[in-house]
Amino acid sequence: MSILIVHKTNLSRRQHLQRAQRYAADHGEELVLLMSDATWEADLVDRVVSVDVGDADAVLAAVKAETAPVSGVITFAEALVPAVARVAAELGLPWVGERTAMLARDKFKMREAAEAAGVPQPRFGLARTVAEALDVAERVGFPLVLKPVLGTGSMFVRSVADRAELTAHFETFRAGAWDAFTKDPLHDAAEREYAGALLLEEFVPGPEISVESLVVDGVTHSFAVHDKPLPTGPTFEEVYACTPTRLPADVVAAAYRAAAEVHAALDITVGGTHVEFRLRHGTEPVLLEAAARLGGGPIYKSVLLSTGVDMVAAALDLATGRTPVIEPREQPVAVGFWNIFPARAGRLVATHGVDEARADDRVAEIDMYRNPGDLLNVPPQTFQGHGHLIFLAPSVDDLDATFTELTHLVRLETEPA
Repeated sequence: MSILIVHKTNLSRRQHLQRAQRYAADHGEELVLLMSDATWEADLVDRVVSVDVGDADAVLAAVKAETAPVSGVITFAEALVPAVARVAAELGLPWVGERTAMLARDKFKMREAAEAAGVPQPRFGLARTVAEALDVAERVGFPLVLKPVLGTGSMFVRSVADRAELTAHFETFRAGAWDAFTKDPLHDAAEREYAGALLLEEFVPGPEISVESLVVDGVTHSFAVHDKPLPTGPTFEEVYACTPTRLPADVVAAAYRAAAEVHAALDITVGGTHVEFRLRHGTEPVLLEAAARLGGGPIYKSVLLSTGVDMVAAALDLATGRTPVIEPREQPVAVGFWNIFPARAGRLVATHGVDEARADDRVAEIDMYRNPGDLLNVPPQTFQGHGHLIFLAPSVDDLDATFTELTHLVRLETEPA
């Protein structure tokens, strides 16, 4: 028997693959990686099948060519959720359906599905030109958020305060929203369908959070909320998140209910999910985004350290038809993580403070993804940090101060490219 992981290069997923390697070994199964450009990833699996994962037909053909029975198929990459849905449907394996996979990737279709289900969310509309954007703004209101139809990690996302800012930034963000995601498997079809439009949404004031869940036989099990104190705009790079939340218990319960409502609206009945909300008035969850896969980057390790729930193992259980154990500890540990960016874009000259960070007892993990000579972008032109640091704190009240202190320890030095 073999477990298939459909994957694309992403250095923040090293922990996911390491855990999958142990999982497959524990269950006596072969771990097979489907991707086009495996390097270090090959050391973490039993076998690599080279395939263009951006081509769902090619992925399906590669899977059908496998001679060993397949016990499960999974991905940890946002862009590949639809391809895995197609494979799972063909083989009769557990995963979200193909329609659900599309709803979870296409932000406009997600908005339509949430609206039809009565899920609280921002007012929204599509615009291809500045003139259309100004018309949408009359209905959505200012401030509003410019957002790609496809994409992850707040890349090419920005708030604008008024008509002048909308006029100044619209075309840059509209073009970037399509040019930056040309390798996305859905890009070409979506660009044709939407004629290069940009999504405009009401800016919802209030704290931003994410809810991490596992869905088992259609039942949502939510067990962690990450607070996301930074930033508040105009761009929304995912720099810092921490858990457990400092929200009151009744607001957490409302967020968990809202996550289940989002799952129902998108028909997510199995797997791990990552759902982001803004809390209007500090108490009312309003849907920002929903992903039909585990949260990206350090979220897996953050949840594991805080709650004890191993979301990768649980997602693999679900993908292979097993029932996961979901038993979060009664008193979660205070954990935060920092997605590391340089102060300015450019060519990486040196990374400072990594050894000092590793020697700090509060640092659970630091992983740098880049090497001297690499070109580094900064948000909103990139969707991912160039490294991450996960830290522990004595209590939730110490998280922000610990984060601030550690951000002065590590620095990416760049020079103009």
